[in-house]
Amino acid sequence: MHVAQDTADRLTAGLGQLIRAGRQLSHRAAHELYGDLPGFGWALLVPLERDGEQRCSALAAAVGVDGSVVSRQVAVLERSGFVVRRPDPLDGRASLIGLSEAGAAALERTREVRGEWAAAALSDWTDEEAATLCRLLERLTADLGVGRAPRPEAAA
Repeated sequence: MHVAQDTADRLTAGLGQLIRAGRQLSHRAAHELYGDLPGFGWALLVPLERDGEQRCSALAAAVGVDGSVVSRQVAVLERSGFVVRRPDPLDGRASLIGLSEAGAAALERTREVRGEWAAAALSDWTDEEAATLCRLLERLTADLGVGRAPRPEAAA
């Protein structure tokens, strides 16, 4: 199956606009919700919530960022009280990073605010339209997956 160039151009332009809108919302959310929580906070807190405590190296792999970057970001989150660090019982030289109560509360509040924004933005949409958008975005995200071999039909 082939997508027309005009459609591909509209898609990439639309994605660019969506990414810019997402960044603006994230900056607004960061300021509105947690003041000092840096913009990268959400990206690091979600895998901690989902997967539990983990080493910085695992967290870096989960978010697709270099370990040294995540280490610095975790230090900021730890100083702010959003994560806690404890020695890894299997290797005393390493630490496990976990989500703190403050970090969990920040995620919960972020979801509430984002949900309110989504509800306002989609107020004229039907539930079926919104569900279709979700399904298509999930599919696109999966198809853009990093580190995955291209589908055979995509190479043809």
